[in-house]
Amino acid sequence: MPKQTTDCLIFAHRGASQDAMENTRLAFDKALEYAADGIETDVQLTRDEITVLWHDHFLDKVGLAGKRIDDFNYDQLKSLGLMQDSSHAGIMSLQSFLDTYRKHCRLLIEIKNNPWEAVSRHEIKIRQTMNMIGSVSDQPIIISSFNLTSLIYAQRYRPGFPLVYNLEAEQTVTEVQQVLINQPFLYGFCLPIETLDNAMVDLLRKQSKSIAVYTCNSDEEINKALKFGVDILISDLPHHALKIRDT
Repeated sequence: MPKQTTDCLIFAHRGASQDAMENTRLAFDKALEYAADGIETDVQLTRDEITVLWHDHFLDKVGLAGKRIDDFNYDQLKSLGLMQDSSHAGIMSLQSFLDTYRKHCRLLIEIKNNPWEAVSRHEIKIRQTMNMIGSVSDQPIIISSFNLTSLIYAQRYRPGFPLVYNLEAEQTVTEVQQVLINQPFLYGFCLPIETLDNAMVDLLRKQSKSIAVYTCNSDEEINKALKFGVDILISDLPHHALKIRDT
């Protein structure tokens, strides 16, 4: 196993999501308090085509079982007071997130595409996100997705933008090798920590691709990622990952 490195960047998974409701200002602010290197978040599209931060397919976590983000217009979501507390006003738009946090740390924005959505809505999310980001020269921002077709569209829409393909646990080194042949534009890959091994690392390093891993919370998971020398470690416990990395 490779020697441990301190070059790994620690990203707070949906903010410091063990300390506050995920993808909220409180969770993001807590991640900044911990001095996380970056924040990972998720983008979905409301019924009236506003990009907002939300991870799950449904709204069960906020008491709206079976309902989805795209069942509501943005103003309706705001009026429902989702994810709201005394000092942080509810669900965030992507624009508000970028305006607030891009000047403080690196960002990793995952485009969430749902199986019931038309491809045109996938493409709207990509265009809106890339247009809002604009130039990434001032503070690095990466876009990721589990949907390779969306990343191909993003590359065509804005060539040269750093795009990361998120892998499922069942995807093999052989499959990744084929993706690299067909889609050499990819900036990197983000894989589950349990699938990280020498074969995958060797393949991606030979192709000079960035390696990110999710979701590293235990000491064992964090140390494994560090020993393999990954570029980005995504954790619900960024303060803990930072402590281990910097020890």
